[in-house]
Amino acid sequence: MNYAVIMAGGKGTRFWPISTPQRPKQLLSLFDGETMIEATMKRVESLIPLQNQRIVTISEQVALIQQHVAKLEDSNFIIEPFAKNTAPCIGLAAVTLMKQDPDALMVVLPADHQIDDVKQFQEVLQRAISVVEQRDAIVTIGIKPTRPETGYGYIQFEREEVNGGIHRVVTFAEKPNRDTAIRFLESGEFLWNSGIFVWSARRIVSEIEDYLPELYAALMEMMAASGTEEAEERIRRAYQSVKPISIDYGVMEHTPNAYVVPGPFGWSDVGSWDEIYRLSEKNEDQNVLRGRVFTIDTHDSYVVSELEMPVAVIGMSGVIVVQTEEGILVCPRNRDQDVREMAEKVQKSRQQNGKRQ
Repeated sequence: MNYAVIMAGGKGTRFWPISTPQRPKQLLSLFDGETMIEATMKRVESLIPLQNQRIVTISEQVALIQQHVAKLEDSNFIIEPFAKNTAPCIGLAAVTLMKQDPDALMVVLPADHQIDDVKQFQEVLQRAISVVEQRDAIVTIGIKPTRPETGYGYIQFEREEVNGGIHRVVTFAEKPNRDTAIRFLESGEFLWNSGIFVWSARRIVSEIEDYLPELYAALMEMMAASGTEEAEERIRRAYQSVKPISIDYGVMEHTPNAYVVPGPFGWSDVGSWDEIYRLSEKNEDQNVLRGRVFTIDTHDSYVVSELEMPVAVIGMSGVIVVQTEEGILVCPRNRDQDVREMAEKVQKSRQQNGKRQ
């Protein structure tokens, strides 16, 4: 049976001050009124019904997600004791599904991506599922790059098709510098790494055994503990022992069994304020303005207020200004990669002030 595994454990620090631990990125409504996790679930529902969708997250976020997606049952959740990056997250989901269904096929999706053409996305996803059913392969979906993006990982692929629209993966490349990104774009041999995967639960656990043996040992302990009286504590101890590592670093860069299906459906991982600016509708001054916002001689900027208190911007270009009850962010659009560091500084300062009180 096919299952959607939706990874939803992110803290959303890149979108401070709108996003906080109590309001993570996947629960934001950035574009069309519904939260990002709702959009993710809805776009796969025609292929994988709700009862076969699993959200992997930490326990603190379960109630938050259920508030926004009321139709979810406890059975829709797989709980991580701690956030440990994507390899442990995916491994935990795989062994959990294997215990329920030894033939489980997993469609792994981040909860917080934007897809433009949902119908085309579904067609590509169905093609990837068919490849896994036929070959028991590791399949990822790659996106044809439209610009020399330095914020994404890349997938190099063989030009010759293995099957209709399916290519063998040559290598995975981490986020490049601009010159390298331009070279990737010009070569025509690279796709953006979407972080969307399809494989059988049994296959990915086998790959983890080959390339991440410590994680595999912990997963086997968790699988053995499931259903026992001391399950929660045993699973917590086993999960605590594993190192945080991404599935890309841990498995995808090593396996010879990887294939890629190009996805021409319009995609973004919505990973920064500048990306939200790029995806949003703009006015005649190329500004995105929301809330009680006023501008004079301001261009190419993203200005948002969630409060009744007005925000006024004069004579600026290419800036991000965001006002919420959590705080106020002001930065150039080309420095938005530093927002995570600033959010962590603010959080640390609050914790220290709280201790002093």
